[in-house]
Amino acid sequence: MNNILPRPIEDEMKAAYLDYTMSVIVGRALPDARDGLKPVHRRVLFAMHELGLAYNKQHRKSARVVGDVLGKYHPHGDTAVYDTMVRMAQDFSLRYPLVDGQGNWGSVDGDSAAAMRYTEARMTRIASELIADIDKDTVPFIDNFDASVQEPTVMPGGFPNLLVNGSTGIAVGMATNIPPHNMGEICDAIIAVLDDPTMNFTKLLELVRGPDFPTFGRIVGRGGIVEAYKTGRGKLTVRGTVEVETVKERNRLILTAIPYQTNKAVLIEQIADSVREKTLEGISDIRDESNKDGMRVVIDLKRDAEPGIVERNLYQHTKLQQTFGVILLALVDNRPRVLTLRELIDVFIDHRRVVVRKRTAFELKKAEDRQHVLEGLLVALEHLDPVIALIKKSKEGKEARVALMSVYSLSEIQAQAILDLKLQRLTGLEQQSIRDEHHTLAKAIAEYRGILADQKLIDAIVRKETLAVRTLYGDDRRTVIEDAADSSFMTEDLIADEPTVITVSHAGYVKRQPLDDYKQQRRGGVGVIGATTKEEDWVERVLLAQTHDTLLLFTSSGKVHWVKVYELPEQGRTAKGKHLANLVALAQGEVVQALVPVRDYSKGFLFFGTRNGTVKKTSLEDFSRPMKGGIRAINLDEGDALVNVVKTAGSDEILLVSKEGMAVRCSEEDVRAMGRAATGVRGISLDKDDKVVALLPADERKSVLTITANGFGKRTPLSEYRLIGRGGKGVITMNTGAAGPIVVAAMVTDTDGLITMSKDGTVLRTTVGDISIQGRATQGVRVMRLREGDRLVSAAVVPQE
Repeated sequence: MNNILPRPIEDEMKAAYLDYTMSVIVGRALPDARDGLKPVHRRVLFAMHELGLAYNKQHRKSARVVGDVLGKYHPHGDTAVYDTMVRMAQDFSLRYPLVDGQGNWGSVDGDSAAAMRYTEARMTRIASELIADIDKDTVPFIDNFDASVQEPTVMPGGFPNLLVNGSTGIAVGMATNIPPHNMGEICDAIIAVLDDPTMNFTKLLELVRGPDFPTFGRIVGRGGIVEAYKTGRGKLTVRGTVEVETVKERNRLILTAIPYQTNKAVLIEQIADSVREKTLEGISDIRDESNKDGMRVVIDLKRDAEPGIVERNLYQHTKLQQTFGVILLALVDNRPRVLTLRELIDVFIDHRRVVVRKRTAFELKKAEDRQHVLEGLLVALEHLDPVIALIKKSKEGKEARVALMSVYSLSEIQAQAILDLKLQRLTGLEQQSIRDEHHTLAKAIAEYRGILADQKLIDAIVRKETLAVRTLYGDDRRTVIEDAADSSFMTEDLIADEPTVITVSHAGYVKRQPLDDYKQQRRGGVGVIGATTKEEDWVERVLLAQTHDTLLLFTSSGKVHWVKVYELPEQGRTAKGKHLANLVALAQGEVVQALVPVRDYSKGFLFFGTRNGTVKKTSLEDFSRPMKGGIRAINLDEGDALVNVVKTAGSDEILLVSKEGMAVRCSEEDVRAMGRAATGVRGISLDKDDKVVALLPADERKSVLTITANGFGKRTPLSEYRLIGRGGKGVITMNTGAAGPIVVAAMVTDTDGLITMSKDGTVLRTTVGDISIQGRATQGVRVMRLREGDRLVSAAVVPQE
C-alpha cells in the first residue's frame, strides 16, 4: 500500500490516450514515407520472404503466410492480416500489386476473397524489388513482440512504393489518402531531382502529370492536382469512362471504367434505383456485360434521350463521378507529417542513399574479410613446403594454428583458413585462382571505398537503380487527365446546333421541339397541336432559340438560373414536357416569371420590372458566369416580386402597364446600368393598391392588348402611347371601372392566338384578330363571358407563326 501514488484521473487519462494515439498512428494506421508500408504490410512481405515465396518459386497456402505473420510478428486477428494480403493481390486496388495470388481474390463488384485455406500466394516480381538487399544490413531490425525473432522497421524499398501504390488509413485525429501514380512518371521525377536538386515545382508537374488509378477512368481538371502536390492536400474530381454506341438507331452508353475504389455492383444498383425514382430519365435498360477482357456496363437509352444529357446526369446523381480527397500524410522519423510531392520524393531519395551506403559498407566489410583470408592463403602458398612441414609435425590443430600465427604473423582467422585449405587448392591452377580472386577483391574494395567517400557516386547508383526499375516496370498511363476546360460538361460537341422551339405551359411544363415539327401554313390554317395539356393547362409562352443557347430563367423572387437549351426535354408535339421545378431549384411559392435565351454575353442588357413599379437595367455580361443553384439577379424590397425580364440593346423603349389601367412608355436610356445586387429605380408611380402587371418591349409593328378580370379586352396602337420619362404616373391605357382591373397586357399581332381562363376553370381559345382596336381610354369589348361570381384570372398570347 505504501507504493501507491496519488495521481489526478485527468492526467492519467491524457497520458493513456496519448500513448494509445501514438500506438495507432505509428503501429497501425499510417505508412512509412520511405517504403510506403504500414507495419502489417511490411510483416506480410517479410514473412513471405522468410518462407522463400519469391516470384519465381511455387505458391503456398495463404493460411501458412497468415500463420507465420500472426505467430512471429503481428499479434492481432487473422482477418486483418488476410484482408491485407487480399488487397495487396488485387489489381484494381493496387496499381502495382505486391502479392501474386492463385484462387478467388475478390472482384471490383465487392465479392469477398475465398477463405485463406483455399487461396495460394507468393510475392510478385516488383515486391522483390521492395525487399531486395534486406540481408545486407541495409535496414534496422527490432525484436518482435515476444523477443523471439527480429523484424525490419522499414524495407530497403527499391522503388517508390508510397507514391506508385498509394495508401489509405484512418488514425486518431488524422487520416491519410495517397493516390497511386504511374511508375514511369515517378521514376522520371526522381531521376530529374537527382540530376537537378534545385528543380522547380513547375518542372516537377511536367513530369508527374497526376495520379494514375488502376481502374483507369478520368480526372477532371488540374487545379486539385496542383494544390495536392504543392500543399499535401487537394480534391480531385474522378469520373468513369463512358462511350456512346448506336445500335439499330438506338443510342446506348457503355461504361468501360469506373472511379477508383467504386463498387461496380453498387453503382449499377444505384443507377437502377435512380431510374425507378425518376431522378435519372432517358434510360430504358442497364446490364453488366463485363468479362475477363474488361469492364462493359451497357445502358440502353430511350429513343428520344440525348446521350450527352444522360451522361451528365449520371455524373451528377451517381457514383460514376466522385471526389477523391488527397491527403499526403505519412510517417517521417516516426512522426506524422503532411508532405508535398517534392518532399515525398526527397524522403525516398534520402532513404535509398542510406540503403546504398549501408549495402556498400556491408559489401566492403565482406570483401575485406575475404581479402584478409586470401592474404593468409597467399602467405602459405609463398612458403608452401615449410608450412606443410610445420603442420605435419604439430600434434593437433590448435598447436598448428598457434605455430602458424607465431611464425608467419598471421591472425587466427588466417591460420584457420590455411588449416582448412584442401590439398586440391595447392595445384597450380588453384593457386592462380586464389591470386586472381585477391586481385579482383582489391579492385572491388577500392571501388567500395570510393563510393563511400563520394556522395555523387552514391547518387549515381540510386539513379541507375531507379532507371532500371523504370525500364522494367514502367507502363502507360491508365487514367486520363482532362484540362480545366473539360471540367464543365461540354456536351455541345455531341449535339447539333440547330433552331428549336421552346414551349412553356401555364402550369409550368417546358419542352423543346425541332423547328421542322412546325409546318409552315397559309393564313387561315388550323395549325398543329403544340402540346397535350390538361383542360386547365395550356401553352403560355413560345420562344425560338438555338440548342447551344443558354436559357436564363428568372424567378418571382429575383433569382436567375442557367439551363442549356439542349438540357430541356426534346419531346414530340403531343408530349407534356418536364416541369420547371425539375430543372431548377424553386422555393415554396416561387415561380419562373421570364425566360431569356442567350448566346453572346458580350453585348446587350437585361431590363427588369417589378410588381411595385421598380425597373433596373443590368449588363448581360454580369450573367456570363453560371453558378449551380442560381444567383440573385435583382434585389427586391419586401412584398415586391419580379414581373418580367426582357433583353434589350441599350436604346430600346419599354412599356409598363399597371393593374388599374395606367401605362408608362419610356426609353431604357433613362435607366443607367446597375449591378446584379442593385434594387433599381422608380419606373412608374403607382397609386395605393395598384400593381404592375406587365413589362413589355415596345414594338411599333404591334398593338397593345389588355385583358381585364371581368372579361373585357381591346387592342390599342402603340402610337397612342407618347414617350415620357420614367417614374411618372403615365397615361390611361384602359377604363377599368366596369371592366375590372387589368389581368394581362401584351404586344400582339392580328394572327396571334389567345387563351383565357377563369377562376372556376373555364378556358376559352380565340384569336387576337377577333378583338377590336380601340383608343386608350375605352373599356373594350367582352372577350369572355363569365358566370356570376366568376372572374378572369389569366390569359396567354400564343404566336401562331
